[in-house]
Amino acid sequence: MWDCVRKFGLQFCDLSTMLANISPMLRVLTLNIDSRHKKSIPIISYIFTIITAACYFYVYFVSMIWFVFWRCRETGDRIAAMIVLSLGISSEMSTCKLLNMFLHKETIKKIVDEYLKHDATIIKGSRFSNNLLKNLKTVKKRAMIFWLVIIVNGVIYVAKPIIQPGRHIMEDIFILLGLEPMFESPNYEISFAMATMGVFYTCYVPANVTSFFIIIIGYTEATMLALSEELLHLWEDAKQFYENNLPNIDVDTDFTLNGHIDYLLNKDQIMNNFIKQRLQNIIMIHTTTLTVTRQIEFAFRDALAVEFSLLTASLIAELLGGLENTYIDVPYALMQVAMDCFVGQRMMDACDVFEKAVYDCKWENFNSANMKTVLMVLKNSQKTLVISAGGVTILSFSCLMNVIKSIYSAYTALRSTMA
Repeated sequence: MWDCVRKFGLQFCDLSTMLANISPMLRVLTLNIDSRHKKSIPIISYIFTIITAACYFYVYFVSMIWFVFWRCRETGDRIAAMIVLSLGISSEMSTCKLLNMFLHKETIKKIVDEYLKHDATIIKGSRFSNNLLKNLKTVKKRAMIFWLVIIVNGVIYVAKPIIQPGRHIMEDIFILLGLEPMFESPNYEISFAMATMGVFYTCYVPANVTSFFIIIIGYTEATMLALSEELLHLWEDAKQFYENNLPNIDVDTDFTLNGHIDYLLNKDQIMNNFIKQRLQNIIMIHTTTLTVTRQIEFAFRDALAVEFSLLTASLIAELLGGLENTYIDVPYALMQVAMDCFVGQRMMDACDVFEKAVYDCKWENFNSANMKTVLMVLKNSQKTLVISAGGVTILSFSCLMNVIKSIYSAYTALRSTMA
C-alpha cells in the first residue's frame, strides 16, 4: 500500500508511473485511457459517477437556470443572479472536459500507447533519459500543484458553511428548485448533500482531466528539451566515440560502427558515421513527437475553445457579482485556463530551444550528407508545435493576457448596469 502511495511522489516521474498515477483517478469517472489496464471498470464507479453527475446537473444547471432567469427576475436581486450564474457557467467546464475525453477516448488511448511505446525504447541511464526525467520531474510538480489547487479550492468551498455557526450552505442566497424552505429539515440536509456531490464533480473532473493534459503535453516539452541537449553534445560525443574506439581501430583493416569489419574508415568517416546514426535517432524521436502532439491538439482543441468561452463568461459574472462574494470561485476558473496557457507556452518555448540547438550543433564540422540532414531537421524545427483553442487562439501567455484584458473590458462596460 505504502509503495503505491510513494509512487505519487516526485522521485517517480517517468511517463509510465505518472500515467499509472492518473489512470485510476480517471477510471473512477468510468474513463480508461490506458490500454495496459485490461480489467473492466467496477460497477460502483458507474453508480458513483451517475449520482454525482445527477447532483451536479440538478444543482448547477437546472436550479441555476431557474434561480437566475425566474426567481431573481421576481426579486430583482441582480447581485445574487450574477453570483449563481458564475457558479453555473464555471462548473460547466468540468462537463465539457469529461465529454470531450469520452468523445475522443480511442484517440487518447492511441496517444498514450504511442508515447508509452516510444518511452520504452529509451535507454535507461543515458544522458537523454536523465535529461528527460529531470524535465518530467518539473512536469509532475506542475500537475501536482494544479491538482491540489483545484481540490483544495473545492474542500474550502464545502468547509466554509460547516465551520460557520448556524445552518449554511455553500451559497445561502442560492435556492434549489423544489427545496424551499432551504434551511428546514429535511430540505437543508438534502440541499447540502446534493451541493456537496455537485462540488465534488466540478472539482474532481477538471483536476484529473487537466492533470492528464499537463502530463501528456509536458512529455512533449520534456522530449524536445532532452533532444536539444543531445544536439548540443553531438560533435563532442562523436569526438569522444572516436577517441574511445581508437585503440581498437587497425589502419590495415576496415571498421564500422556496429563492430563488423567492412572497409577502412578515417577519423572523419568514423565521426560522421556516428553523427549520422545519432541524427537518425533524433529524427525518429522528433517525428514521433510531432505526430503525437498534433493528435493531442486535435483531440483537445474544441474542448479548449468551449472552456475559454465559459471562463470569460464566468469571470465577468464573478466580477459583476462582487469579489467579496466570489473570492473562492475565481481561482477555480482562472487556474484552469491559466494552466492551459502556461502548458502551451512552455511547449512553444521548448520548440524554440530545440530550433536553436539544431543551429548550434556545430554542423559546420559535419560532412555534406550530415549537413543536409541537419538542414532538414532545422526546417522541421521551425514548425513550432502549438496547442490551440478551436484552431483559432494559440495557448500562450499572450493569449492569457488577451483573455484577462477582454474580461476586464467587458466588466467595466457592464458594471454600470448593476447599480
